[in-house]
Amino acid sequence: MVKSGSRELLKDKRVSEEIHRHLWIESEKAGYDIGFEKAAEDWLKRFSGEWVKYHEGKETKAAPDDKSFFKFKTHRKA
Repeated sequence: MVKSGSRELLKDKRVSEEIHRHLWIESEKAGYDIGFEKAAEDWLKRFSGEWVKYHEGKETKAAPDDKSFFKFKTHRKA
């Protein structure tokens, strides 16, 4: 089970990406899908402390959640 303090960390998209990467690696090693919950518990236990230290104070430039971020204006020649 994921601890309540870790739940806040799981809201960070970068952490979720790390856990998905960890899920893939550990599932490959095991020869079957270990599941996100198990991968999250393992990653949080083994790597979250160092991850937090490394990313402490670093700002992220996250893309907005709305789809308008991906709309590009094109300039037409008259």
